[in-house]
Amino acid sequence: MKIAIAGTGYVGLSNGILLAQHNEVVALDIIPEKVEMINNKISPIDDKEISDYLKSKKLNFRATLDKYDAYENADYIIISTPTDYDPETNFFNTKLVEIVVKDVLEINPKATMVIKSTVPVGYTKSLNEKFDTKNIIFSPEFLREGSALYDNLYPSRIIVGEKSDRAQSFANLLAEGAIKEDIAILLTDSTEAEAIKLFANTYLALRISYFNELDSYAQHNDLSTKDIIQGVGLDPRIGNHYNNPSFGYGGYCLPKDTKQLRANYKNVPNNIIGAIVDSNATRKDFIADSIIRKNPKIVGIFRLVMKSGSDNFRASAIQGIMKRIKAKGIEVVVYEPVYDGDDFFHSRVIKDLKEFKKISDVIVANRLSGDIEDVQSKVYTRDLFGKDK
Repeated sequence: MKIAIAGTGYVGLSNGILLAQHNEVVALDIIPEKVEMINNKISPIDDKEISDYLKSKKLNFRATLDKYDAYENADYIIISTPTDYDPETNFFNTKLVEIVVKDVLEINPKATMVIKSTVPVGYTKSLNEKFDTKNIIFSPEFLREGSALYDNLYPSRIIVGEKSDRAQSFANLLAEGAIKEDIAILLTDSTEAEAIKLFANTYLALRISYFNELDSYAQHNDLSTKDIIQGVGLDPRIGNHYNNPSFGYGGYCLPKDTKQLRANYKNVPNNIIGAIVDSNATRKDFIADSIIRKNPKIVGIFRLVMKSGSDNFRASAIQGIMKRIKAKGIEVVVYEPVYDGDDFFHSRVIKDLKEFKKISDVIVANRLSGDIEDVQSKVYTRDLFGKDK
């Protein structure tokens, strides 16, 4: 089959490489530099498996700037464009998705469009009605930034939002490219599939928030957070996973997905869903206050990225903490090797790690690293287990 991919972020690129093992895949992007890198077998994002597969695997995969080249004669067109949350409308911004749909209906109206971008509940159904088509389906992704291709090769499940032969065929294509065998495949209606994505991510945010609030309680009362979490996690219904305290949930998905689900609950009685969003802000307040109480003149932020193996700091929780500290008149400096600028939102970026460690009175690190072991007395972190989650 020929499969087109609209957008070459984590979702588009990982799906494209997965499918290019057994199909012709053409990825469309609007950034010439990204297209050139992909065609030279260089990953434009930090993902070990994507880099390895581009370099060493036999793939029928290329990138283009030409939408006609990408869409013509394609059987499936995967839409993986950004859908940032718009706080004014309380909905995802789906303009880029609709631009792709318009182009596909003009160029190749018989193609099946598969939305992989996260969208509001009910969106796919309304989009089919808006454009008078039945060729748009939804398939949620459950990928981690930095491990996107790995999570496609070893998926927890494959869900496609249509109960049809073409939906089953698409699910089979994803399973064919995976290494894991006996993958759970679930076909649902599109609206249920959209809800699955938002509820799954909101549950993950809930779990993060729960252990963060446990940690806040333990800190406030001078208790051992680590002991409490370990004791709680010995219950097999809870488990010792996804329980490492942090500065709050961040990244591209969880902040916007929790807010979107809260908006979808506008006319539905709820307490927990809204509290998850509020809890994240409260955690940032608590962390910032804990740092401010140390009376530092200069606070050093060690890494803007929130987890290992990622080069992305969109909506990272540390940014909210920086704002709160700076609001108190305390100077904040940043050490982030994947960032090229000289300042980050009016905070100096220190390129030299030795200088950064020397001038910082408190070094704030969401996750510990061997790079700051020698200044442990300066480090403020809530990383108790040495793992991302």
